[in-house]
Amino acid sequence: MSDGPRVFGVGRLRALGHGVVEFFRDLTQRSPARFAIIIFLSLILVFTGLFSLPIAAADGQVTPFADAFFTAVSTICVTGLSTVDMATHWSPFGHVLVFVGVQIGALGVLTLASILGLVISRRLGLRAKLIAASDSNPLRTHGGPVNEGQTVQLGQIGALLATVALSTLAIEAIVAILLYPGLIVAGVPWDVALWEAPFYAAMAFTNTGFTPNAEGLEPFAQDYFFLTVLMFGVFLGSIGFPVIYTLRKHLWHVRRWSLHTKLTLITTIALFFAGGVAFLILEYDNLLTLGRQDAWDTTFQAFFLSAMTRSGGFSLLDIGELNQSSLLVGCMLMFVGGGSASTAGGIKVTTLAIIGLAVWSEAKGRAANQVFGRRIPSDVLRVALSVVAWGATIVAISTITLTQITKAELGDVLFDVISGFATVGLSTGLTAELPDSGIYVLAITIVMGRVGTVTLAAAVAASSRSQLYSLPVERPIVG
Repeated sequence: MSDGPRVFGVGRLRALGHGVVEFFRDLTQRSPARFAIIIFLSLILVFTGLFSLPIAAADGQVTPFADAFFTAVSTICVTGLSTVDMATHWSPFGHVLVFVGVQIGALGVLTLASILGLVISRRLGLRAKLIAASDSNPLRTHGGPVNEGQTVQLGQIGALLATVALSTLAIEAIVAILLYPGLIVAGVPWDVALWEAPFYAAMAFTNTGFTPNAEGLEPFAQDYFFLTVLMFGVFLGSIGFPVIYTLRKHLWHVRRWSLHTKLTLITTIALFFAGGVAFLILEYDNLLTLGRQDAWDTTFQAFFLSAMTRSGGFSLLDIGELNQSSLLVGCMLMFVGGGSASTAGGIKVTTLAIIGLAVWSEAKGRAANQVFGRRIPSDVLRVALSVVAWGATIVAISTITLTQITKAELGDVLFDVISGFATVGLSTGLTAELPDSGIYVLAITIVMGRVGTVTLAAAVAASSRSQLYSLPVERPIVG
């Protein structure tokens, strides 16, 4: 008699667990993009609660909700902006939360959803592969056929997920080992350096930019090896996991590189040098930034700033002291960001490359957009234009709103907004002074930038129906 209620209770628990699994499985089938967004927002709420705990703060007090929420958003979205002093406000437990949060966020919203889907189903099925594939190819989030002649084919998604996990561990480990001697030389105790080296490595590869020490990079301003390793970590994190996957398989066989890999590397390197030269020209006579340094320091720091505006977030200079012209260049570089399916944000370098190639093809009178012996389909160009339009709209609305709230200089507001949207982490100092209303506005901007405009559009349009007829053609005047 006594076993009846117990068996009945176990049966109900099993039924409840089965129902939960079926609910999430059905949700992934109906809309992978919405499922991914739900997971992402859930993680932010969980980390908000954790950062609000007294044990997470150095003073043992409850962190205000706005600051805890913004820190959770900045951590999960691997952004690097903060409304509190990250080095002194948080306790060791809080710093561990930051470290773990950026590792989770670095996996990417769709890749993370795939891994959780794998845990639920205990195998990587077709739906989970589609979710992961949409992280390497946003076109997969839309209906209709998708050509497999691209960066990562559907059958390779399992290998891509393995690459994501292994490359993250391997690259961060190598970067940490290379950074450790620099920390010792800078006077950091060996046991503290054992923590700070992996922390810096994680912040570099995930393109977050948080520093564990209050002085930031100031103790390493003359340690060019340390700073170069940081740039190397940022670069590897910003090119994207599909590119890392391709390089791992065909590093010395350039002809076997995918078109995505070629466009990503070429555009990334071109923007790095263009940004470095621009900052060098615009800041060489600014005594508050590069003007008081010798030629080598000026050149190195100009290119270091160029690398970090792509999404790295580390800074040797006071961003608020840059010339307005340099802030505009920084805004342009940040808006572009890094590679697709990477830890970087922005509209992505391939988006810029596709639009640039389309303009060039139009100027040459070509009917198709082509490069490296490959023709780029028109739907890719439409997605690229949509990403730019949505990104610009988000930035414009957020900038107008924050300017109205803070009454601050437009240049400072625009820089911090784009830094948030592109998950860069550089700031003119405005973010730390925002009122609660401004904090929430910028947090929403960060989430929309990290989740991705394509994913958001796909989530909203998941229930849209295909049009089975064509309307008559009429050409409006353009230009």
